[in-house]
Amino acid sequence: MTSVQGGCLCGDVRVIAHGAPKRVGLCHCLKCRKHHGAAFYAAAVFSMAAVSVTGTPHAYEGRHFCVRCGSSVFAQTGDEIEIHLGALDDPNQFTPTYQLWTKRREHWLPEMDNLISYDEDRAGD
Repeated sequence: MTSVQGGCLCGDVRVIAHGAPKRVGLCHCLKCRKHHGAAFYAAAVFSMAAVSVTGTPHAYEGRHFCVRCGSSVFAQTGDEIEIHLGALDDPNQFTPTYQLWTKRREHWLPEMDNLISYDEDRAGD
């Protein structure tokens, strides 16, 4: 079984995910943008059972971060954990297939025509 690892800048919070993610996507919603301080958010979504977390992350509305260095590491929604692609130890492990909240997307971003796009959340969520 393959696994991916990641964590915060200082190393106090670490994550390991086993197996393939359920999906990989981008989000342009205002909450994700503000949490990350970035134009959009990228994450690989795993079931909670596939992910182990070490350290003591703090959370705000399901968004988990390191209290020491402030790095955003993962989010938890229901029984899923969204590991932030920027928190992974090695880049280029996953490629997003969709983007959410495109009605809030920055107009200056290059087109991402290869992604399935949703004006808001994915259908059924």
